[in-house]
Amino acid sequence: MRVLVTGGAGFIGSAVLRALAAGGHRSTSYDLATDPRDDIVDVDRLRAATAGQDAIIHLAAKVGLGVDLSDLDGYARHNDLGTAAVLRVAAERSIGRVVLASSMVVYGEGTAQCPQHGTVPVPPRTEDDLARGMFEPRCPRCAEPLRPGLVAEDTGFDPRNVYAATKVQTEQLAAIWARESGGTAVGLRYHNVYGPGLPRDTPYAGVAAIFRSALLAGRAPSVFEDGGQRRDFVHVDDVAAATVAALQAPGLTGYTALNIGSGTITTIGEVAARMAMIMNGPAPVITGHYRLGDVRHITADSSAARRLLDWRPQVTLEQGLATLDQGLDQGPAGLA
Repeated sequence: MRVLVTGGAGFIGSAVLRALAAGGHRSTSYDLATDPRDDIVDVDRLRAATAGQDAIIHLAAKVGLGVDLSDLDGYARHNDLGTAAVLRVAAERSIGRVVLASSMVVYGEGTAQCPQHGTVPVPPRTEDDLARGMFEPRCPRCAEPLRPGLVAEDTGFDPRNVYAATKVQTEQLAAIWARESGGTAVGLRYHNVYGPGLPRDTPYAGVAAIFRSALLAGRAPSVFEDGGQRRDFVHVDDVAAATVAALQAPGLTGYTALNIGSGTITTIGEVAARMAMIMNGPAPVITGHYRLGDVRHITADSSAARRLLDWRPQVTLEQGLATLDQGLDQGPAGLA
């Protein structure tokens, strides 16, 4: 299969190119980092790049959480308008399958269990609670602490930052494209992706890079809140394998969203402790510090991806953390 990969020079894109080559596919990368003419909103450039291609893997995006509203239009341009341009050209070229990167952040914190009211949406935490060290989200009806659980693909959208909002829009555009073109689009909601080549400023697993930098400097990793924040860390090689599998999975029609996670729940405190042990550094320090708007818990139910893509993650967290020395200190991933 001949595949155009937008954002192919990035952290995940580089791993996807390797996985495509290993699977016998022919790939072309489209990324500003390697060619300054590869603007993701340049329809003419995209038309040229998609000539003769069978499928598109669309990874190009402006990453980070988008906390500065002065850059809101920048996120919309790269992520939303860029996706619209890719999908327009895919329709013009009669390309039948597009796999695109979404993110866990579309869920906010998803849903959780209240002992009295059952499954409820998780509201944003208040600054008053955080300042008092009450880190668990509360039931919006009775204010009791909620019990977190796994987030499935039918959980509603609840974007809580600019980046998350653009990923929601990306998925909606892909669903419209699939319906109107008759093509197949697969939106992969990546969870906390980490591994060799991890940039320092991604919204995925930047905490691992921060912990590593501290340990290399001989400092103890600083862990926010109480360290009990739950995450699903998935290795970039497993993410790449899932992405390539989505190109060929039979039986998919229209638009399908899939969680891509390891299936293993790990707390931020546990990650810090494991890294300190692997790197023979000082034990983590639980600081109690917090950032208003941070998500407390977000972990995936990735069973649908396992079933529909015939995919299984292969890299354990212990194995993966041991690979972080391999090229982690690169700068931010390029925009395409």
